[in-house]
Amino acid sequence: MADLKLFSGNANPALGSSIADYLGVELGAIALGAFPDGETSCKIEEDIRGRDVYLIQPTCPPANETLMQLLVMIDSCRRASSERITAVVPYFGYARQDRKDEGRVPITAKLVANMISMAGADRVLTMDLHAAQIQGFFDVPVDHLYAAPVLNEHFLQLNIPAEELVIASPDEGSIKRALGHVKRLGGTLAIVDKRRKDAETTIQENVIGGPVEGKTVLIFDDMISTAGSICGAAQVLHDHGAREIHVATTHAVLCGPAVERLQGANLDSIVCTDSIPLRQDQMLPQTQVLTIAPLLGEAIKRIHRNESVSRLFP
Repeated sequence: MADLKLFSGNANPALGSSIADYLGVELGAIALGAFPDGETSCKIEEDIRGRDVYLIQPTCPPANETLMQLLVMIDSCRRASSERITAVVPYFGYARQDRKDEGRVPITAKLVANMISMAGADRVLTMDLHAAQIQGFFDVPVDHLYAAPVLNEHFLQLNIPAEELVIASPDEGSIKRALGHVKRLGGTLAIVDKRRKDAETTIQENVIGGPVEGKTVLIFDDMISTAGSICGAAQVLHDHGAREIHVATTHAVLCGPAVERLQGANLDSIVCTDSIPLRQDQMLPQTQVLTIAPLLGEAIKRIHRNESVSRLFP
């Protein structure tokens, strides 16, 4: 690992430190800040010529600031003659703008992918993209990880009997994810029927499959943003008699009214990963944060050694 260099941006320094601890290396010295006019400044404060460099920076809120910092870090490493630059982006912002669903709107996920590639990244390591096809937006190799093993291990330790367990998909688009958890955890599948009332409002009225009455229900989703869909699904499941409801997500974005909605949703637990750092005001009593540092660290080690990453997900 002598020629591996690991740097962390300001978006999630705790995760960067945890990955460094797993790999048994020290985080590289980097000075990140801003000029008086707000422009991002960066200086790599050690020699990286000919090194294999990994830059850890989720593009989480404030998305524009964290994204610009990532781009400047990549450019700094490219101009310092590093051998290979891998952008480690545990949470890829702008992922929801991945298609033109109406006229005169951008496909910003493709734009951001182009920016990362043009800045000089040789490959990208990310986790639980909002849509898997975003991998195709990049003109460099993408290693796409899944937090499912980390989340599954947490719930396996609860020893919930399979006959009492229901895995609920919060909408039709998450059925494949829910089936993957059913395969690993057991139980039965339920699907919440979500319909869009208008551009900003969704309604959930029915539960397909199940039954959920008297059962422990686990809801999995890739991210919780404003928490409208998750809390709507939880309410429907409560109305159908669910005994316990646990929500699990990879990315706890928690913007807008998310915290207030989760507070009033009567959830037994909210499980998320540390792909995005949570502020103190976002931490509810039932929140549990699981670390993805070993998973990312192992992927970095395998990329550095030119070994298979897909073997992490048998």
